[in-house]
Order: sequence, then C-alpha cells, then structure tokens
Amino acid sequence: MSIRYLTARLAQQIDEELMSTAGAFSLDQLMELAGLACAQAVATVYPLSKNNSGTSNEKVLVCCGPGNQGGDGLVAARHLSMFGYKPTVFMPKAGSKEIYQRLQKQTENLSIPSLTTVSQLQDGLKDTDLILDAIFGFSFSGPVRPPFDEVLTLISKSKLPVVSVDIPSGWDVEQGPVQREVANTDGKKVEEVLMPDVLISLTAPKAGVRGYKGRHFLGGRFVPWSMQEKYELNLPQYQGFDQIVELPRAERNDNEQSQKL
Repeated sequence: MSIRYLTARLAQQIDEELMSTAGAFSLDQLMELAGLACAQAVATVYPLSKNNSGTSNEKVLVCCGPGNQGGDGLVAARHLSMFGYKPTVFMPKAGSKEIYQRLQKQTENLSIPSLTTVSQLQDGLKDTDLILDAIFGFSFSGPVRPPFDEVLTLISKSKLPVVSVDIPSGWDVEQGPVQREVANTDGKKVEEVLMPDVLISLTAPKAGVRGYKGRHFLGGRFVPWSMQEKYELNLPQYQGFDQIVELPRAERNDNEQSQKL
C-alpha cells in the first residue's frame, strides 16, 4: 500500500497523540529528532566534500519561524555545526516559549551567527551555499504576513538550493503551492512561490506536497508501530541507524487522491 498523505487535521491529531499521556513524548524530544533528521538530509544531499562544480556546501542559512518549525530549524543548525558545516540562523521573530530561548542559547554556545532583520538576510544570502527553510509548518494558514512575505520572495529570487522542512513555507498544507501577489519596485504585482529542491516531510508527508518533483525524504523516526497501524500511515522502512528515508517517485503520483480523516 502507498504511504498516507496527511491532512492538516490528521497531522495535528497525530502530533497531539504523540505528546499525550499515551504517546509520552515531550516537545523537546520531537524537535530534537526532527531537527536531527533535517540535518542528516542536508548532509546527504549536500555533503561537505566539494561537488562537481568545485564549490562548497558548507555555509547553510537556516531560516526559522517563531513556531515549532523554527524550533526544528534551530536544532538542525546545531547538528549541522557539529557535522562540520557553517550554519547561520535567520530568525526575525523569535518564539516566546522557554524552549525556543534554550534552543537559541544552544546555537549561541556553538558561536552560530544569528540574523534578525531582512537587510541582514539580504547580505546573508550573498554569502551562503544553501538555505534550510524552517519558517512555516503544517499549522500555517492564510496570507503570508510581514516580514515573511518579503523573506520568501528573497529566498525564491536568490536561486540558491533550498531544503524545506515538512512543507515548503507558504504552501497550503492540503492544496499545495499557492501563488501569491507581492509588490515589486514598479508597484506592479508579481507572483512568487517557493519551490525547494529538497523536501523533508516529518512523521508522514502532507497532502499538499503530493506531486512534488524534487528529492523527497521522510524524517521523524519516532512514530510507534501501534500508531502507524492505527492511522494506516504505511511508512517505509528506515535502514540501519538512518534518521531519514528517501521516498521513491512512485509515492508521488499526481493522480492519487489524498486520504482524508
């Protein structure tokens, strides 16, 4: 059977069950495992050794939102630093919860640079090899508000390799890429949609990424067998001690129908 693609409602239900008395996971644990999977995916696709063009992949700009997705990004930045990469964190709106403050402190302890303004992002994009997009997660809905509207435009126009966490930022969780209008310098409207080169779905892929054409990995090797069976997730088997598994093209058939809760 094919892997199950999750609606926003079902993804939220599974997360809540994982962190319930029954699942017994803490938010810290899930972020740690998700962030580690993201770092491993980056290292798998963009290894530190020089690629065919002779350029390096060591400088990673980790763009974080203020929610759980941003927490995953902070964890990934820490692991990437431990792997030998040179990450920089861009986080214009820091999360208010204590967990985010601790995660930020952990990156500071590793001397990972931090950017907080759009102008700093513009400069940072000139001196990076690739981008880890950890801005919005599956709970995102509605229009992209400042400063993230400008942030997504800058990322899209940078032409740098982009790795997105769980779902590309700005996409509808169930409908997929959403064309949005932004003002350009002439006062006209142009459409920008973030199209990452790599996607790391967490727990299970979301309905909106069905048909995604880039390299697609599954991360978050923590869902109990009983929960996988309960929700009929049909997850692929992870190999050895890997925290990620690449999904084959056959799992991304555009004509398949999304399974609903």
